Amino acid sequence: KQGLEILQREVEIPPDLIVSDIMMPQMDGLEFLQRVRLEDKWVRIPFIFLTAKGEKTDIQQGKALGVDDYLVKPFDADDLLLAVDAKLRRHQKISQVQEGQIHELKRNILTILNHEFRTPLTLVVAYADMLKDYSADDNMSSGELMEFLKGVNSGADRLRRLIENFILLVELETGDAERTFNWRKHEINNLEDIIRTAQRQAISEEHRHRVFEFELNGNLPEIIGDHEFLIVALRELIDNAIKFSPKDKVIKIGSSLENGLVCLWVKDEGRGIPEVEHDKIWQNFYQINRDHYEDQGTGTGLALVRNIVRLHQGKTNLVSQVDQGSCFTMMLPVVKTDA
Repeated sequence: KQGLEILQREVEIPPDLIVSDIMMPQMDGLEFLQRVRLEDKWVRIPFIFLTAKGEKTDIQQGKALGVDDYLVKPFDADDLLLAVDAKLRRHQKISQVQEGQIHELKRNILTILNHEFRTPLTLVVAYADMLKDYSADDNMSSGELMEFLKGVNSGADRLRRLIENFILLVELETGDAERTFNWRKHEINNLEDIIRTAQRQAISEEHRHRVFEFELNGNLPEIIGDHEFLIVALRELIDNAIKFSPKDKVIKIGSSLENGLVCLWVKDEGRGIPEVEHDKIWQNFYQINRDHYEDQGTGTGLALVRNIVRLHQGKTNLVSQVDQGSCFTMMLPVVKTDA
């Protein structure tokens, strides 16, 4: 069939595999392939060229457009069957992996919706209901009113943070955040302001008595970056330290210059992270022993940190020992100056 005819026809069920010649009237195989790859339903379908055009430039052009295999006429029927079988099996395996990833994503999202969103929402509704019930009570003290309002504000603020983090995570994955970063990035020479702001944002009402120590280098070179993104990343590291360390332990926050990189770090005296988990914890939605340690958040915080640091052309590092604590570091390149 001609490529143009296939594209113009309503195809309810996409094919499992496409085998096409290059030399066709009206629309040649290369243009047909290009059009196929623009269709959302067809973009992942394996595509094989059968053609008498065996020049290197034609093969390179086909591969550049995303062809999966290229058989030159005259060809052996067994070669065609082998190619078709291999591509179908590979396509099936990829589909199975993708289905598994989608299922895991759905499971993670449902877990987060069920716990992380429901908990603060329940808090907001409960305090709002109590406030409504007491609204007609002339004996309600200003202290009681303030407690109710603090409860509503605490739940609403937690919901806002969750939603903002999810949106930012999607923007980082899709490339939208990179466009924002390229538009907003500038020279930054006041990292202490970023550190203090991140620490204030990380402290909720229930953690207002936590003790922090600062070890800040006031003579750091400038970096190129975005204030808001860096605040989010550092806030997530501080929030992580708050969640996973005892309330009576000190959390240290510092800045330094090491090996030509500006380092922002957060150190806690918590339960630590097993070495086997050090690479996994940066993945989206990854959590260690969620069933055993309930207050873990969404599992997106460290993924946000790594993606934001990568936007800044930097690196992340973790030093941790079980039962001794962890130190998370963001390492950022400095502004290059002419010698």
